[in-house]
Amino acid sequence: MELTAQQLSEYNGTDPSKPIYVAVKGRIFDVTNGKSFYGPGGSYTMFAGKDASRALAKMSKNDEDVSPSLDGLSEKEIGVLNDWEKKFEAKYPVVGRVAS
Repeated sequence: MELTAQQLSEYNGTDPSKPIYVAVKGRIFDVTNGKSFYGPGGSYTMFAGKDASRALAKMSKNDEDVSPSLDGLSEKEIGVLNDWEKKFEAKYPVVGRVAS
């Protein structure tokens, strides 16, 4: 399945009939099982329905960092992002990609 960023935003946890998706490096993970984290009121709700790559790399919850852009990230931040990607792979199914 391929979703545009706009379509991905519909899977942000506000509609209980839809799964919750978070993208990392363009791959979409179904994080519905982690809805206490990613759903409304959860500590990572700002990532739901978005590609959170930059924010994960920077260990940031700031809205301006919730972006697929990897521009200007340090080697260390890319390493942090790769660690997050492995955690997501171990925990959540990949359901698609974000259309570029």
